[in-house]
Amino acid sequence: MEWLVHTLRQYPELAIFLTLGLGYFIGKKKFGNFSLGAVTGTLLAGVVIGQLHIIISPNVKSVFFLLFLFAVGYGVGPQFFRGLKSDGLPQVLFAVLICLACLFSTYLAAVLLGFGVGWAAGLLSGACTISAVIGVATDTINQLAISAEQKATYINQIPVAYAVTYIFGTAGSAWFLASVGPKLLGVDLPAACKELEQKMGAGQPEAGVISAYSRLVARAYQLTNPNLIGKTLADFEAHFSPRRVFVERVRQGGKIFAPSPELVLQAGDVLALGSIRAALLEIEPEIGPELDDWELLDFRAEILDVVVTNKTVDGKTLKEVAESDAGRQGRGVFLRKLMRGGHEMPFTPATLVNRGDVLTIAGAQTDVERAAKLLGYADRPTDMTDMVFVGFGILLGGLVGALSFKAGKVPLSLSTSGGALISGLIFGWLRGVHPTFGRIPGPALWVMNNVGLNTFIAVVGITAGPGFVAGLKEAGVMLFFAGIVITLLPFVIGIFAGKYLFKMHPAIVLGACAGARTTTAALGAIQDAAQSKVPALGYTVTYAIGNTLLTIWGVVIVILMG
Repeated sequence: MEWLVHTLRQYPELAIFLTLGLGYFIGKKKFGNFSLGAVTGTLLAGVVIGQLHIIISPNVKSVFFLLFLFAVGYGVGPQFFRGLKSDGLPQVLFAVLICLACLFSTYLAAVLLGFGVGWAAGLLSGACTISAVIGVATDTINQLAISAEQKATYINQIPVAYAVTYIFGTAGSAWFLASVGPKLLGVDLPAACKELEQKMGAGQPEAGVISAYSRLVARAYQLTNPNLIGKTLADFEAHFSPRRVFVERVRQGGKIFAPSPELVLQAGDVLALGSIRAALLEIEPEIGPELDDWELLDFRAEILDVVVTNKTVDGKTLKEVAESDAGRQGRGVFLRKLMRGGHEMPFTPATLVNRGDVLTIAGAQTDVERAAKLLGYADRPTDMTDMVFVGFGILLGGLVGALSFKAGKVPLSLSTSGGALISGLIFGWLRGVHPTFGRIPGPALWVMNNVGLNTFIAVVGITAGPGFVAGLKEAGVMLFFAGIVITLLPFVIGIFAGKYLFKMHPAIVLGACAGARTTTAALGAIQDAAQSKVPALGYTVTYAIGNTLLTIWGVVIVILMG
């Protein structure tokens, strides 16, 4: 053990990896339906290992924290700027209200209970589950005109308050929004979601969109129905409208080929049809017997992610897109998934398509390639990250953030961390508008987000470890109860404001509360309670706003308290 302690002190980088390994191990352990999560697990592991008095350069945490903040901005950038437009304005204002409630409830609690700068910043970070505040507040404290000893005291208080309040901040948010939220709104949440889905078009005949896009199959049938023999291929497909049934290939006269719309169908032709399984089973009696013609069905199919950039598609519903000229050019293509702001969205024919959305489409390769050109940019799988984009993005954001000016005697600055966040938002938006550059693959973005944040948290925990126990004894119980108030009060305000002021649908109110507080665990709990994905419709815009404002509040709370 002595050798291990000596080695960790001599090579502190090994202590970081030990903390990460233990943190992720602890974080994924389930206690009933609850787990601490990687961030809290890493912080606790860091605090324990920090008792060994290991010294780590603060530059290490700064590098990883900048990577994390840039990745956060990059992920929500398109939706953030989209939300600033008129159609997203109510959700933007709602998110701002929630974020202001988080800030001022923290400030009032800190003032009433006599907490200092460090405790207040940790309260905001933990009770509102916004880990980025730890770094942003630390940077801001370092700019205060106080002694180095006082700075160290404040900075060491932050992770203590975070650890004490984060658990209820996460679990309490999920419980409150999923269980208490519907009662405050006075609704049967599953029934309300089902009603909204019906209004949005789910289940209507022409809406076969959802089923068609999720249960796509290709099957071969021999044409024997005399009412269809002699019709053109275009007439054949129109006959089965509004079902989306497409002829992908034909075996005619012993030859297999991709047909044109003008092809006249003959008796005995074998047709390769693509659609949803239910639709093909329904129309099978009108065509003829099914054959196992593997040669006919052996055509190239493709599943492709497409970033929407076409201005003529932006702002239209899926039904309007399907009925437009672009939609008719996209025959044979089915939507499998719609991603917005990094989150999978429920969709119906009434769902609006936004620039920056990622549509996962499927069908015959020629059809998919044609549709991709009409919709926007084909985002093909690759493991290459545009590091020129990332490197200069963080550099420019950091340079802007490093600029400061004084308001009276108070120095004001975004700090390099705040600058990296803003830069990520702008660069993420640029990527959404011009997706030909700046690609960060999903796995790489995950590393920047998760490993970046948790490496920062690991260093924070190791550094603050020696003072953690004393700080917890000093203010632990009061911190915990203050955290409960700060966690729940903004939700109560948001629920009633959403119902009476913004006139939102109950499920969207709850999803918007989860988004504005950036608590994905709560969104999952709400969706489970609702038995629907509808709450996600309120999550993405508010998440983008909340992630940005709550992080910036790390600067504001220090200025207010300092």
